[in-house]
Amino acid sequence: MLRPVARIVKPEPVVEGAGVHLRRSIGTRLLDHLDPFLLLDHFESVRPEDYEPGFPYHPHRGIETVTFVRKGEVQHRDSLGHRGSIGAGDIQWMTSGSGILHEEMPQVRPEGIGGLQLWLNLPAREKMSRPKYRDLPANRLPETELDGGAKARVIAGDAAEGRLVGPVEGLAVAPKFVDVTLPPGTTFREAVPAGHTAFAYVDQGEIRFGPAGTAAPAPALVIFGDGDVVEASGGPGGGRFLLAAARPLGEPIARHGPFVMNTRAEIEQALRDLRSGHFIRKDPGDD
Repeated sequence: MLRPVARIVKPEPVVEGAGVHLRRSIGTRLLDHLDPFLLLDHFESVRPEDYEPGFPYHPHRGIETVTFVRKGEVQHRDSLGHRGSIGAGDIQWMTSGSGILHEEMPQVRPEGIGGLQLWLNLPAREKMSRPKYRDLPANRLPETELDGGAKARVIAGDAAEGRLVGPVEGLAVAPKFVDVTLPPGTTFREAVPAGHTAFAYVDQGEIRFGPAGTAAPAPALVIFGDGDVVEASGGPGGGRFLLAAARPLGEPIARHGPFVMNTRAEIEQALRDLRSGHFIRKDPGDD
């Protein structure tokens, strides 16, 4: 059954970090979360003053952050000793687990900066796991032309009836992330398990979704109703979107800025750990 469009959300302008201008569609007063997705930010500007301040050192606990760079460059470093940069087409998948301190600093380039950052919740049993990274350079994410003319990069899960498999596997929420480009007049169909939360974020052009061909001009978050197939077609000028789906956790959510746990007591413990210098754990499995 084709998934209908249940709701289209226009992102809200916000300022985060040291003064970065973003558009946020998940993690707002109108849409707190889409279990297990906690936040979705869209950053795009050619004005250095909008993005140069960046995100200086800050903590995370209990979540995964997935950063998709469309254009420009973001340099990063963290409390585990990682240091590097991600550029156009690259993706960084960070599991904060028990706790990490990191910074993300967009670099001033003639093309500016553009991309998405998505926060994915961790199940209670994994919230205090060891932090880790999955760095995915563009050359590990080849673009494939599908039946119907769509072009797709599979990041997590599989697509095209299992013929394409993304490099990120083995996660509790069984995520499917597919980066889709639809030239004008092309179509895209993809199986998504019934009962999984599913959305598309359109960041370029205009895409039509579902059995009604509902138009979604960028920027737009398209939330799907239940079903087992997502269908899309390119508008007059084509477009690009991220298809995201995952199994809901159905667990309590307690959040405070960059910390997302299951209880308020766990949030208070994270704050105490941060203040006392015990936030970064040598053995995250220990209390």
